[in-house]
Amino acid sequence: MSSDFAQLAAAAADIEEYLTRHAHKGLLRFITCGSVDDGKSSLIGRLLHDSKMIFEDQLETLEDDSKRIGTRGGELDYALLVDGLAAEREQGITIDVAYRFFSTERRKFIVADTPGHEQYTRNMVTGASNADLAVILVDARKGVLTQTRRHSYLAALLGIRQVVLAVNKMDLVDYSEEVFTAIERDYRGFARQIDLTAITCIPVSAVAGDNVVARSGRCAWYRGPALLEHLENVTLADDAEGAPFRMPVQWVNRPNPEFRGFAGLIASGGVRRGDTVRVLPSGRRSSVARILVGDRDVEQAVAAQSVTLTLTEEIDVSRGDVLCAADAPPAVANQFEATIVWMHDEPLLQGRAYLLKIGTKTVTATVAPIKYRVNVNTLEHLAARKLDLNDIGVCGLELSSAIAFEPYKDSRVLGGFILIDRLTNNTVGAGLLHFALRRSQNVHWQALDVNKASRALLSHQKPCILWFTGLSGAGKSTIANLVEKQLHADGRQTYLLDGDNVRHGLNKDLGFTDQDRVENIRRVAEVARLMVDAGLIVLVSFISPFRSERRMARGLVAPGEFFEVFVDTPLAAAEARDVKGLYKKARRGELKNFTGIDSPYEAPEAPEIRLDTALLAPEAAATQVIAHLRGAGIIEAYSGQGDLNWEI
Repeated sequence: MSSDFAQLAAAAADIEEYLTRHAHKGLLRFITCGSVDDGKSSLIGRLLHDSKMIFEDQLETLEDDSKRIGTRGGELDYALLVDGLAAEREQGITIDVAYRFFSTERRKFIVADTPGHEQYTRNMVTGASNADLAVILVDARKGVLTQTRRHSYLAALLGIRQVVLAVNKMDLVDYSEEVFTAIERDYRGFARQIDLTAITCIPVSAVAGDNVVARSGRCAWYRGPALLEHLENVTLADDAEGAPFRMPVQWVNRPNPEFRGFAGLIASGGVRRGDTVRVLPSGRRSSVARILVGDRDVEQAVAAQSVTLTLTEEIDVSRGDVLCAADAPPAVANQFEATIVWMHDEPLLQGRAYLLKIGTKTVTATVAPIKYRVNVNTLEHLAARKLDLNDIGVCGLELSSAIAFEPYKDSRVLGGFILIDRLTNNTVGAGLLHFALRRSQNVHWQALDVNKASRALLSHQKPCILWFTGLSGAGKSTIANLVEKQLHADGRQTYLLDGDNVRHGLNKDLGFTDQDRVENIRRVAEVARLMVDAGLIVLVSFISPFRSERRMARGLVAPGEFFEVFVDTPLAAAEARDVKGLYKKARRGELKNFTGIDSPYEAPEAPEIRLDTALLAPEAAATQVIAHLRGAGIIEAYSGQGDLNWEI
């Protein structure tokens, strides 16, 4: 009985020792990429199968699927272990990013099988964003292709420095050393141009298993490691541990009045109780009072740990702020040069505003300008005014507020960002910050004693923007002119910005492409904002066809200072008027990009004022606008004595 107990105790100790060892194994995240049909899924499937990382039921399913829909004539089709989407199985290609976990005695792995088609570049970027290493496959029969170069460029761009060039399908070229050497030489020549230097080239056959898990005798001329051997032993630099302390604040934890903690994931470095930290972008300093991991107090914490910190002083800290080492803070700026990978069907347009999310902070970002687009096949820089789906470009970014940042090459967390469409909340782009623009460091707000409130008080009015939008010929300028005449007669200080008039001067360099329309409205919105600051009631009469730009204009002024006036006229009615003859030209093809004909108009979804010009004459419409302004408290009867009873 004691012998049985001793055996059980020994077995329990062995299990405990194994679990402890397994918990402390290193983790390697890697991606597989390459051109279509280079064998990425087959390679991962072979890795999983030969490293005994699939269960009996999975093996039975694989055997059955291989007979029904496999591409190996009934033999095991290892790609089916990875190609989970029905569309992928039917076409034999990878569309989505497929993630798989497996482990060996030496290391744990998360592998992302990324698509080969160019139209799925955005999926490849998603998979590569957290990877430490890239396995780039090349078909031995085809050599280095366009997608090989594209994926290598993206890997280098996204900070992956360890690359395995897996020359696959060696069985189809009789395991030729000459073929392998020629491909390796070609690839290394390209890799030098994009600063990829840590490259290991391995000849493999995913189908036959050569040099995947174990070295193959059929490549006797090859002296290097098998793929799995290399993955188990490759050394990865952990830059996060040696870097200064950085922690983006994800959550301000206030469970009761006595506790105020700042929760987040430590992006780099470490922190000890008593350390002095700085809060960015405000720059305020304090000391760390407590460090909590879960509900347990600890003396210190390091990169990749989720913690809650409390500070000794009650200073203002919000979600999106960055806690950092006081003596080695990151920079703070609001204008940058960045590389953007565009991931949406609708193009990125110069001058358009998007939401930018970096770490835990979200701000508004305007793209201005697009400096160039990169041809990833030749690496040449091409002039561009927009970025289409899967394009990669270098752009200027202007943010609505300053952020703490580091160049992406130094920190993925404080240098990598996504762009989000402000209307749909779709992620439309991914980007990497390079550096802050010098002008953002040298140009500062000048404090002025005379402000908007004092200017408005002198004019006896509350400043605002009346933004008239609608089709050409809807009557925007006519109604806006009547409104201004009434306000002027009432003693109000006004200015009318008319679309045609502005194009004679400020915007005479702009055409009517989508990107020019975006820039047209951006400039006018900035002018209108300055006029509101001057205390004026500003009337803006522009087609302004895109909701995004109208929302941008609204965001430039304070709540309650922007009134969208939708001059709602059916296309047929506007075209019937055609005072300027523009619709006729557009119908004849003489006028391109004309709103309502071959360029879209996005009607307001919730305008403050809607003028149905099928029912209202211009004078009645103008009266309705004036009545709305009175109801909103913008204009009130003024006797010339006392202060106005409103705030700005």
